[in-house]
Amino acid sequence: MLYKKINLELIVPADESDLVLSELDSALDNMEERCTLFGGGTEIETVEHLGNCRKTVLSHTLAAGKTAVAAVKSARERVTSALQNSSLW
Repeated sequence: MLYKKINLELIVPADESDLVLSELDSALDNMEERCTLFGGGTEIETVEHLGNCRKTVLSHTLAAGKTAVAAVKSARERVTSALQNSSLW
C-alpha cells in the first residue's frame, strides 16, 4: 500500500499558539472520523522573527491565486486565438 506524508508548518504569534494548536487538534480529530490517518504528532518550537512581516500568508496566497487566474486566462485567449486562426475550424 502506498502512503503519503503531509508536512505542515505554521508560524503564529506566541500568544495565539495554544488556540491554534487546539483548533488543529480538533480539525484532525474530525478528519480522523472520515479518513484513515497514521502516526503524526505536533511539534512546537519558539522562533524569533526579526523585523516586521511585510506580507501575511493570506496575502501571498491571494497573490498566487491572482497570478494563476491571469495565467489561465492568458492560456485560454491564446488557445482560442490559435483555434480561430487554424484551418481546423
